[in-house]
Amino acid sequence: MEEVFQDVIIKNSDDYIINMGPQHPSTHGVLRFELCLKGEIVKYIIPHCGYIHRGIEKMCEKDTYQQIIHLTDRFDYLSAHINNEAVSIAVENALEVEVPERVKYIRTIIAELNRIASHQLWWCAFGMDLGALTTFFYGLRDRERILDIFEESFGSRLIHSVNCPGGLMYDIHPNFQQKIKDFIKYFRKVLPEYDQLLTDNVIFQVRSKGMGVMSKADAISYGVTGPCGRGSGFSCDVRKNHPYSAYSKVDFKEILFTEGDTFARYKVRIEEMWESMKILEQLVDNIPEGNYTAKMKPIIKLPVGEFFQRVETARGELGVFIVSDGNKTPLRVKFRTPNFSNLFIINKIASGNKIADLVAISGSLDLVIPDIDR
Repeated sequence: MEEVFQDVIIKNSDDYIINMGPQHPSTHGVLRFELCLKGEIVKYIIPHCGYIHRGIEKMCEKDTYQQIIHLTDRFDYLSAHINNEAVSIAVENALEVEVPERVKYIRTIIAELNRIASHQLWWCAFGMDLGALTTFFYGLRDRERILDIFEESFGSRLIHSVNCPGGLMYDIHPNFQQKIKDFIKYFRKVLPEYDQLLTDNVIFQVRSKGMGVMSKADAISYGVTGPCGRGSGFSCDVRKNHPYSAYSKVDFKEILFTEGDTFARYKVRIEEMWESMKILEQLVDNIPEGNYTAKMKPIIKLPVGEFFQRVETARGELGVFIVSDGNKTPLRVKFRTPNFSNLFIINKIASGNKIADLVAISGSLDLVIPDIDR
């Protein structure tokens, strides 16, 4: 690992090397930072990942395409539905299967609910990392309303596995649309509380503005996507640039800030929750009638070739690359997960800051560690 960071590692006898993690409470998972400190100042950071590596890509070589879907929601579990959707669309495009319009609308609705729920959990934990304990209760309070919709509709609150090649496992619950409209009405009233409690807090702004500045060039160079990239002015929203499902049918803004600091990355996610509600409002009463799945063979075999699909998860661009030799299991599967790329800019943006500020900077990246290790 040190060879990768040779240009920044200059060890002196008075350097103090410590480990943050793998069980540090602010890392939100099994990740270890090797820190070199000069007093309270971070000289360099070496991320050490792989603690929960499960070999998902290798497992895919022995699984059918229907089974692969249920592995993908295990890496970024907070974007579980969107991960499932990526594999489903990749298989559908490879087979040239046109899924019903009803499926496209429902997938997009669930994805945006998924995005809001993910941002809510990030917000409540991020505030708590910086000492604002109340955010944890507010965020979980509001997120429960989305999880209740998922539980009633799909039987699961986190990894519902409703996607499958060709469409959905089953149709939506009779209460699905009304519950979503009730949630939007509720959340439009309480989302301003997030600004009152944290965004406008002077202490929070001092700890986030000007911290961990990431330039647009660095974001592009490191492949940082999602809210982290857009906080640096990098237009990288797959929903806008490469629309899939029903995103071409809705009007929404790609949220961009140019400051590139921790506060900008924070603001992107807050504004994205408003945009997600706008998308939901445009779709929820316009779900087309029809089947919830296309007609598919029980055993799926993709044509010989290479196939790629990208989607926009709550943390950035997820790419699914499938190499098929014509059998019912893929020859090779590669996942381009957003957190793997987003993590490795940490040394670039956190070096020179105090160790206390590292907590804020790393939290602003919204890392989900299984998404890194896979």
